[in-house]
Amino acid sequence: MTYVTTFPGRKINVDGSKKLYFGGTAYLGLQKHKKFLKTYLKNIKKYGTNYGASRKSNIKIDIYKKTENYLAKLVQSEACVTVSSGYLAGQLVCNYFKAKGHSLFYAPNSHTALHQNNSSNYTSYSDLVTAVENHIKKSNTTPVVFLDSLDFYGLNYPYFKGLQQLPLQNIIVVADDSHTLGLPLNNGKGCYAQLNNLGVKELIVCSSLGKGFAVQAGAIFSTAKRIKELKTTAFFGGASPATPANIATLLSAQTIYKKRQQKLQNNIQLFLNGLNNKNLFSYMPNHAAFTYTDQKITAYLKKHNIIVTSFNYPEKDSPTMSRIVLSAHHKKRILIRLLHLLIPFLLIKFSYLVIPPNRSNRCLLV
Repeated sequence: MTYVTTFPGRKINVDGSKKLYFGGTAYLGLQKHKKFLKTYLKNIKKYGTNYGASRKSNIKIDIYKKTENYLAKLVQSEACVTVSSGYLAGQLVCNYFKAKGHSLFYAPNSHTALHQNNSSNYTSYSDLVTAVENHIKKSNTTPVVFLDSLDFYGLNYPYFKGLQQLPLQNIIVVADDSHTLGLPLNNGKGCYAQLNNLGVKELIVCSSLGKGFAVQAGAIFSTAKRIKELKTTAFFGGASPATPANIATLLSAQTIYKKRQQKLQNNIQLFLNGLNNKNLFSYMPNHAAFTYTDQKITAYLKKHNIIVTSFNYPEKDSPTMSRIVLSAHHKKRILIRLLHLLIPFLLIKFSYLVIPPNRSNRCLLV
């Protein structure tokens, strides 16, 4: 366990020494970005630091409707509603369908934000398919299948091969899109349109807005009818909304988001171009996370003052989840240094890598 006293950006201070950080979910690196902070502070001055009233109140702030319309247009859904977090978005949808008597089914690697009452994931899509088909034969209620659109193991995005084994025309699909929405893949639109094109009976997508857009909020996307129903629930009305300053920032920082998405895309491509043996990692096209199982890599990088994401997830007894996470705030020379350090584990393409000598590493690639 490592504690830090400031936001873990490109660099973190651990026990008095500076280390490079390749972890977390600040994919666009905006949390300490000067122009983004300026926009955010401007919105705080206008809307205040918090808004604790219910969205059902007779007084309504128009920025919610404006931003929700923008988000719905972005992902190509009929409607959108925002909430205070991605976790609340998942719980709202889960609670809603459970209260209506639907049976809930969980695809492999589904996030805990979609779960309630110790429900568990199926270990394989073949088992999930069997369970869903048996339910359809025996029940009159439409089954609801929950999944993470991007699960870091390649089971879903980009091809959704497992999902397509299901009788999609007879099921409701709920996808957590937290790790794709706002990022370079699919031009920041996430996976709503891609999933909708599979021919599901009904699609609901929920997402954190913190990973892609760097604001504390969540969102749900679906048909106008379903979103209207979700907004009538006590679950929605009883929870404080995302702060209007956060929602306003998402709307007013569109130019910044576009530039950072391109910067992240460039960093991903640079890193991939430097990897000859890519089989060591599990990764998805145009995504910034590179998952691996060899814990020697984690220890080795830490020895060279690089910290990555590595912890037992989702529970303390779960296997160690380790991944190198690239961000738009990483500079080219830092990425090249990372590639250089990975030489003992990977075959690196040397042709374009030029690393200037420095105090910590005087060995050059030749």
